[in-house]
Amino acid sequence: MAATDKALAGLRQMIASGELGPGAKFPPEPELCDHLGVSRSSLREAVRSLGALGVIESRHGSGTYVSALDPAAIIGRFSLSVELIPLEGVLELLEVRRVLEAHATAAAAARQDPELAAHLSEVLDRLESTTDATEIQHLDAEFHGLICAAGGNPTVTALTGVIRGRGGHYRIFEPGADFDAIKQTSDRGHREILAAITTRDPAAAATAASAHIAQTELWLRALRPIPQPALP
Repeated sequence: MAATDKALAGLRQMIASGELGPGAKFPPEPELCDHLGVSRSSLREAVRSLGALGVIESRHGSGTYVSALDPAAIIGRFSLSVELIPLEGVLELLEVRRVLEAHATAAAAARQDPELAAHLSEVLDRLESTTDATEIQHLDAEFHGLICAAGGNPTVTALTGVIRGRGGHYRIFEPGADFDAIKQTSDRGHREILAAITTRDPAAAATAASAHIAQTELWLRALRPIPQPALP
C-alpha cells in the first residue's frame, strides 16, 4: 500500500469508527503521523483528498476538523465525478433517479402541503408557455427540485440534483424535428405529477414521476445527444 493510501485509510477508519466524530478537531500533525505510521507529506495529501470530498475542513489559525458529515453536502460533491460520466452511464443513473424521485414525489403528495401545489402550478404555467431551451431546462429543474425538497429527505434531494445536473448536459429540448413532441409529452407528464400531488395521492404521484423520467430515458436513448457545456 502506498504511503498516501495508508494515511487515507487510517483517517477514514478513525472517522468511520467514531474516534474522530463530526466536528472533532484532528490531533496535532506529529501525533497523527505517529499514530498512522506515515510521513507528514503523505498525511497532508490524504487530508487534501478528504477535504475535496467534504469530509474534513481546515480552519485558518485553528486546525483541521472533521466536517458535520452531512450526507446531502457530501453527496453534492459527487457532481465533480458524475460530470464526467458518458451517456450510457447517465442512462443507468436515470434509473436510480426514477426510483428516488418516485419515492420523493409520493412523500410530497402524502405531506399535503397546500402551498406546494400552487407553487408547482405557477412553475408549470411558465414552463408550458416557453419554447426557449435554456428556460425550459431551468424551469424543469425547478419543478423537480421543489418536489424532491418537499419529500423531506435532503439526501434524496441532493442525489437527484447531482444526477439531474449531469443529465442536463444531454439536452433534448433543442430546436429540431422532435421538439414539439418532446415538449408536449414532457408538459403532460408534469401535469400528471401535479394532479397526483394536488389530489394527495402518493401512489399515483409515484407512478406519474416514474413514468415521466422513464420517458426522458427513452428520448435520450433515441436521440443520443452530444453533451453540451453546463447552462449558467
